[in-house]
Amino acid sequence: MPMRRVTFFRNTVPNGRVVLSRAMENSGVKNASGLRLAIERMPVSRIREVANKSMGLADVIPLWFGEPDVETPQFIRDAAVQALADGETFYTPNRGVPELRTALASYSSALYDVPIDKDRITVTASGMSAMMLAHQLLVEPGTNIVCPTPQWPNVKGTVDVLGGDFRSVPLNFTGDDWKLDLDALCAAVDDKTRMIFVNSPGNPTGWVMPREQQKDLLEYCREQGLWLVADEVYARIVYGMKHAPSFLEHAKPNDRLIVINSFSKPWAMTGWRLGWLTTPGRIGERLEILNEFNVAGASTFVQLAGIVALRDGDAFISQQVARYQNARDYVYERLANHTRIRVARPRGAFYAFFAIEGIEDDLAFCQELVKTAKVGLVPGSAFGAPQEGWLRLCFASEISTLDKALTRLEEAIAP
Repeated sequence: MPMRRVTFFRNTVPNGRVVLSRAMENSGVKNASGLRLAIERMPVSRIREVANKSMGLADVIPLWFGEPDVETPQFIRDAAVQALADGETFYTPNRGVPELRTALASYSSALYDVPIDKDRITVTASGMSAMMLAHQLLVEPGTNIVCPTPQWPNVKGTVDVLGGDFRSVPLNFTGDDWKLDLDALCAAVDDKTRMIFVNSPGNPTGWVMPREQQKDLLEYCREQGLWLVADEVYARIVYGMKHAPSFLEHAKPNDRLIVINSFSKPWAMTGWRLGWLTTPGRIGERLEILNEFNVAGASTFVQLAGIVALRDGDAFISQQVARYQNARDYVYERLANHTRIRVARPRGAFYAFFAIEGIEDDLAFCQELVKTAKVGLVPGSAFGAPQEGWLRLCFASEISTLDKALTRLEEAIAP
């Protein structure tokens, strides 16, 4: 006798118990899969939606993903190979191998000219993992975070997954820069706000938060008892200075400050998955426990290669930043001289974020652009852009590649 296929609904009865009732599978209930609603409601990445349109197409110039177009330096790769040859393939402590934590503390102390102890460092399996850990510490249903936008979509996505509320405060485009209204940011805070999240240098805008604003925001968070979470993964990719202003330069060791960082961008290690958190030392034990239920730890040989990147990688960073600056200036001049385009010269990171007059659906535009002009850009709506028509272009490429891509774009938007 064939089995009858059934599904189950959750019904809450007056005494608070949850009971299961049968229903046919085609009932139309939104969470018929049994998954958490927060997971079912997760949108598809708009970056992926555009990239998927390029499947099977030849000669596409992909400027959508945020990564350098160069391989990881040979000396870092050699360090990983040597670590593997030495049998460094075992589990690591949940907060990272002590040698890397010590190296990161020394690196940060020297870079920002402030003492940062090893006990404040937690190694993570990527900057994304670092952000998830920070959010898991603080975000839960009934809480919210306040964040300037446009912003990397994974910030909001992580908050959504954890059941929190994401409150957006738009940056203001002034024509030649992006500005944060600090009063508006603080006005968005209420009694359910658990943290303020700031990404500087910013993805996608290239905005860099001024030191004075950092000091003021840090003081506000102290007064309100709020956590401040700072994504500083582009700290070394800035123009006209050695590093971007950092909240670490102004903070006390026990301030409610969590700083996210990563090896991906400065050392061209996007595929290695290695990052770190700088936090008050008192929450290190909580992070050690929490990391056990995430990735537990980055691969041993990757962590040992990270030590070499920190020790020997400054010259590589300087070379790459000089190359990005040339690319930035080239892209900016091409875009700024177009009558239909509005753009600011980015102060950090390696993106041009610009608006094209007349675009009413940026996702559709990008999907059509990749099919017809063979150029891959990201719709600004993926980042919470102020309105339609904004696009992101990653300029971490050779000038010849960017020239070809911009020529195709100009032809595509010509009258």
